Amino acid sequence: MAIDLHFPKESLLADDEPPAFEIVNADGASNLVLVCDHASKRVPRCLNNLGLTDAQLDDHIGWDPGAAKVARLLSNNLDAPLLLSGYSRLVIDCNRPTQSPQSIPEQSAGVLVPANQHITEAERKLRVENLFTPYHNAVSNLLDSRQHRPTIFLSIHSFTPVLNNQQRPWNIGISFWKDNRFADLLINALKQSSDIVVGNNEPYAIDEAFDYAVPVHGEGRGLPSAMIEMRQDGIRTDEGVAEWAQRITDAYLQIASEVLKLASHK
Repeated sequence: MAIDLHFPKESLLADDEPPAFEIVNADGASNLVLVCDHASKRVPRCLNNLGLTDAQLDDHIGWDPGAAKVARLLSNNLDAPLLLSGYSRLVIDCNRPTQSPQSIPEQSAGVLVPANQHITEAERKLRVENLFTPYHNAVSNLLDSRQHRPTIFLSIHSFTPVLNNQQRPWNIGISFWKDNRFADLLINALKQSSDIVVGNNEPYAIDEAFDYAVPVHGEGRGLPSAMIEMRQDGIRTDEGVAEWAQRITDAYLQIASEVLKLASHK
């Protein structure tokens, strides 16, 4: 019997399912605020894995492997608050404007997403209201609560080593939207390690038509902002996660006073 992948209902989430976001170290003393938009590969139970296999959801199309682990270590190392999305980017992408075709993608990296084919407006609205909006409201509320102090915004992501049969040479990339000052400081600090390749607005540049977190929560508020992208083959193991969390921690601490000056004079 075919599985019905579309569920018109009032809520996507059952009472025993995790919420749309997780907040870690909400009262952290750092001026830095961290977000991880693609932290989870989880799918609401009622959507039956979106018609995909567990292996497909575990791949880079379903989330950013390793990113949440690095983000949690950064939160601990720097005493920074962290917001993590609770569900797969294939259910709804928390780093895409809701009007973007990539918000609820029909396919990703050549893989068709059965539950996202011919989705109705009611279904789209349900995903926005249950997952996208609560996550971003939590980010906004956290930033609002810190308006009395200079704040710096950093979004944590990871990227696949190969895309469209093209090898990607960067070990880590730092991206920005219109204001490159924080990104440049972070890039220069990371480049002091001669054993890695650091991307400047690579492998992705931020575009307000396709990105949400930095244009809205970061630069949209006038905060020094950047997006970190780590190559996934470097953070597949706990050792790799720890190494990259430490590299980023060291780089940030090296430039923290300069970035704080940017935040203090926004």
